[in-house]
Amino acid sequence: MSEIMRPMSFEQLLNWTLTEYKENGTVFGERHPYHADSKFNRTIFGRDLETPIGPAAGPNTQLTQNIIAAYYTGSRFFELKTVQVMDGDELAACINRPCIKADDECYNCEWSTELFVPQAMEEYIKAWFLLKVISKEFGLGSMDGFQFNISVGYDLAGIKSEKVDTFLNTMQHAQDSEIFKHCKAYLLEHVDLFEKVTAEDIESISGDICNSVTISTLHGCPPEEIEKIAMYLITEKGFHTFIKCNPTLLGYEYARKTMDDMGYDYIAFGDFHFKDDLQYEDAVPMLNRLIAVCQERNLEFGVKITNTFPVDVKQNELPSEEMYMSGKSLYPLSISVANMLARDFGGKLRISYSGGADFHNIEGIIDAGIWPVTMATTILKPGGYDRLCQIAGLLEKEGVVFTGIDAAKTEKLVEEAKTSPYHVKAVKPLPSRKINKQVPLIDCFIAPCKEGCPIHQDITTYLQLVEAGKYEEAMDVITEKNPLPFITGTICAHACMGKCTRNFYESPVHIREMKLEAAQNGYEALMNKLTAPAITKEGKAAVIGGGPAGMAAAYFLRRAGMAVTVFEKNDALGGVVRHVIPEFRIPGTSIDKDAALLEKMGVEVRLNTEVKDTAALKAEGFTTVILAVGASEPGVLRLEQGEAKNALEFLADFKANDGKLDIGKNVVVIGGGNTAMDTARAAKRTTGVEHVYLVYRRTKRYMPADEEELVMAVEDGVEFMELLSPVKLENGKLICEVMVLGDMDASGRRGVVKTGELKEIPADTVIAAVGEKVPTALYEANGINVNDRGRALVNEETLETNVENVYVVGDGLGGPATVVEGIRDGLKAAQAVIGETLVRDFDAETDEAVVYERKGNLEDVREDSTEAKRCLNCAGICENCKEVCPNRANVAIKVPGMDRHQIIHVDYMCNECGNCKSFCPYDSAPYLDKFTLFMDENDMADSKNQGFTVLDKDTVHCKVRFCGEILDWTLGEETKIPEALQKLMETVCKDYTYLLR
Repeated sequence: MSEIMRPMSFEQLLNWTLTEYKENGTVFGERHPYHADSKFNRTIFGRDLETPIGPAAGPNTQLTQNIIAAYYTGSRFFELKTVQVMDGDELAACINRPCIKADDECYNCEWSTELFVPQAMEEYIKAWFLLKVISKEFGLGSMDGFQFNISVGYDLAGIKSEKVDTFLNTMQHAQDSEIFKHCKAYLLEHVDLFEKVTAEDIESISGDICNSVTISTLHGCPPEEIEKIAMYLITEKGFHTFIKCNPTLLGYEYARKTMDDMGYDYIAFGDFHFKDDLQYEDAVPMLNRLIAVCQERNLEFGVKITNTFPVDVKQNELPSEEMYMSGKSLYPLSISVANMLARDFGGKLRISYSGGADFHNIEGIIDAGIWPVTMATTILKPGGYDRLCQIAGLLEKEGVVFTGIDAAKTEKLVEEAKTSPYHVKAVKPLPSRKINKQVPLIDCFIAPCKEGCPIHQDITTYLQLVEAGKYEEAMDVITEKNPLPFITGTICAHACMGKCTRNFYESPVHIREMKLEAAQNGYEALMNKLTAPAITKEGKAAVIGGGPAGMAAAYFLRRAGMAVTVFEKNDALGGVVRHVIPEFRIPGTSIDKDAALLEKMGVEVRLNTEVKDTAALKAEGFTTVILAVGASEPGVLRLEQGEAKNALEFLADFKANDGKLDIGKNVVVIGGGNTAMDTARAAKRTTGVEHVYLVYRRTKRYMPADEEELVMAVEDGVEFMELLSPVKLENGKLICEVMVLGDMDASGRRGVVKTGELKEIPADTVIAAVGEKVPTALYEANGINVNDRGRALVNEETLETNVENVYVVGDGLGGPATVVEGIRDGLKAAQAVIGETLVRDFDAETDEAVVYERKGNLEDVREDSTEAKRCLNCAGICENCKEVCPNRANVAIKVPGMDRHQIIHVDYMCNECGNCKSFCPYDSAPYLDKFTLFMDENDMADSKNQGFTVLDKDTVHCKVRFCGEILDWTLGEETKIPEALQKLMETVCKDYTYLLR
């Protein structure tokens, strides 16, 4: 029953916490303890606060273990998950699952606690006691250095209901509650478990848990209802009070424009909530009245900024019609609300903040006088709760007393948010971070960068070597699979970086730059030791075409001991990279160095030699022919009138003439791919050109070009003319039809719809970059069968055609592709020719202490070889699913005899929020796909997960589901269960008994 969380007993929680800390130095998997210093204390609600941060009311404050993990890593202000009259099974049945998606901006479709209200109260009281004792036992701070803030909703009738009223009263004064008495008695009976905590410490734990409340109201709650709730909690309950405000206070027009300007134009919301929610003109007088009431009673009053923001589900983000937005996209709206209130209340209205706060903006928020600050989205990402330790360290400042909010500083925060790279949406839709594999039950650690690389470069290995300054060794690793380190170190499309886990922190490790660093510093040493291998293989190979794919094929064949000759029709190797891609993208000297590697390897190169007949080569004695001829046939753009110049022809002319061409003042480039970007940037550098317009029928977001290429074109001053479809060229003007975006298709790409409106663009020259085609005629002339698109038909495993010993690789196979895909093809063909695997893997060393220290810490890109230090070495330690689970339901355990930690999923701690699915590098959901520990046989029967429940831990007797079968297994019995899973279950029974219920 994975969606039903089962709270742990106080006894189990204490045992787990103390045992794990003693044996591993961690608490619920967290490795970054924050040790508070009282000199940085602040005061709020008449109580001390060691740090002004903590988890927001949400998934990270629902269960006791969540609160413990947050405290251990630096939280001291806890906004406990909201309670309301609807709870437990009734509420859980209303929540569609998965209910959280936090891989970029965050969305959720859950709201208040899924526990029954009395259960929630018990969780919070258990947490209260455990934080008190571990604060002293683990030296984390004062026993009175943290505060709980309760969150209640959503209407006055519900808040006055017996169960919510009991909750409020007990959380204020818990001394007489059964759970409080039980926790205290258990601690006193087991005081010998502690080294530093005494019986006097336990006796001193106060039952006065909460003296503050945050009022959470549903969207659409009338202002008079909000005021009645506040008055009740202030006047009858005596709470210091925060009222949670909604971003809708800003008005629809402001919110829509802000989102559109920041790249979130795809986020859909109407004006309904803006009209139905509390209006700003009603909010101001209400807040003034409540301020006066609190002042009369010597209570503190403020607002909580802000609630999440309701938006429409448009791309199947979550299984709901509406969801709540938070994180990086909410921040500019939330901080705008804060700024508006700071300005209009003269800085005197206290603000408790949530809404996209994170490592990058929190110093500015708190410096403006806004605190406490609670967070959710940032700790739902890899690093998880451990991120809080770094944030807490940022905020250590002595003598801070709240005197008001600086409206000038909040105004600055608003303006910075709208252009900050940490909050503005990426220009292009983000690539999938996942790899096309299912997560295994055992040994699931994997380097997604390596998996994303077409040639599976050992990236983490050479990053470690670059970091250590071992450039020659790094080049050994790189050139094992990649003979073009300078070309790929300069212009590689770096799919590896799209998979990098650092994308979920701030930005990917700059892998390509580190490869170039290795090449620049290790090249000479590599060349000095290279010698041409002896000819040991029968036959000889002819490679037609000296572009990247041909160069790679020749390199690998020659290294394997075969004689190889490359036939290149131009005067130098490099293909499109050499003759078309502009010098400002990659200097010719870099290509020369890669070409020299081939020659040092003993490859014969015949330049200025065009070969069109494969049979003639065989007649000369070549036993193998590899066609690496590129996609050189120009794509055609048909206009009703006028003609467009071909982009590759223009780029070749540009390069040959050093940009000294006569193409007029106004140039239009048609297309949206990488070639179009190169063309437009080259045109900007052409003599006499004043304006370069890039025409595309969709918007930038839907252009096929890599984001990096697109951004460089923008920076170069290329003028993007979006939503235009070219019609004809006449009288120095390109006439285009105006388009509008249509609905999204299943892939998330929006179609276009004609409007009938025309637009003119000045055009002395029009250049079409609309895709090149493979040389079909060449293939057919050589007897190679082609498909209906004119592409060679090949064996996908070997790239051999129907003509024996004739292969096709590179752009000439499937059309324009990337350099590294060309290398992949060259290697695949070479291995087929030799009949052997020609490359080997280099495994990275895993220093656990170093890796764990890096995890949870955000760090911006560095400009030198120390950039490699940002690598998280996922090849040795992944644990994303463990880090991002708010409930700690994915647990890393050390199994004797296994090199790495193994992940098990603990069913009773999981509510199927789905957050781990977003961050698992595999195309999998760990909460469904990892080996699962069930509380009992009933829970196991209610799940389809592979896993086990322990029937007798002493004999290691388990009921196991494996490959769809239910097995009864005891350690030592013959079984079909793999040995690794047997060891895992044995380890749980012997070394991790605190996981068992």
